[in-house]
Amino acid sequence: MLIDHIAATVILQMINNGIGGQTLIDIYWVMRSIGRMAFPVFCFLLVEGFKYTHSREKYAARMFIFALISEIPFDLAINNTVLEFKSNNVFFTLLLGLACHHSALIGFKSVDKIEKASSAVKWFFVTLIRCIVMVSVVLVMMIIAEFVLCCDYGAAGVGCIVMMYLLSSNRDVAFAVAVILLGLFSGTIEFFALFMLIPLRYYNGKRGISLKYVFYAFYPVLSFCTVSGMQACYGCCCSHLTELQTTIQMGE
Repeated sequence: MLIDHIAATVILQMINNGIGGQTLIDIYWVMRSIGRMAFPVFCFLLVEGFKYTHSREKYAARMFIFALISEIPFDLAINNTVLEFKSNNVFFTLLLGLACHHSALIGFKSVDKIEKASSAVKWFFVTLIRCIVMVSVVLVMMIIAEFVLCCDYGAAGVGCIVMMYLLSSNRDVAFAVAVILLGLFSGTIEFFALFMLIPLRYYNGKRGISLKYVFYAFYPVLSFCTVSGMQACYGCCCSHLTELQTTIQMGE
């Protein structure tokens, strides 16, 4: 993610200012390709956290709080403005994916009560209702992500999270299918995330050192740092262009 943000802000600004030429453009795409590995990993960790957290409500609340905290640094870094509601940070995408799981579980519990209360309700109809609940919730969240909040990765991002949750009994398959889905709808560059299947093989399903707030804070801090980097880059570019213009004028 760090590499991706540097490329999408600092490196891109340098390219737009005519610095680096084709070499810098190639570096830009290499960095963006590496950076594409981050989001599916976030989705995977979100699903793992959802399954094992003690309070799903508090989990969602933390996600929402950091989504709000991250928005201004994100807009400054990506959109070059304090607040831009046409594009919102990835925490909102993760939050909507989390909302899919939580809402679907509530719906399933309601269906289970119907099934227990009436023996006349057959398995087929119960299963049908469950599918309708799940599909409806997912579609609503995808529409919100794509057209209302305009989140990073949009509907494809929410779909990626849902797919990882539905197939979570087999982590490798879940991750691969979700990445392929993301690549089909968000661009083939997303397929580079398939390389993350290698370290995923070494995940033992156990919790490591608790650094959750460090990871939550990393995103807004990173966005703020890229803003500082862009400002420094802009100053450097202006100085470079001024010197070049002076040299040309002296030559004339």
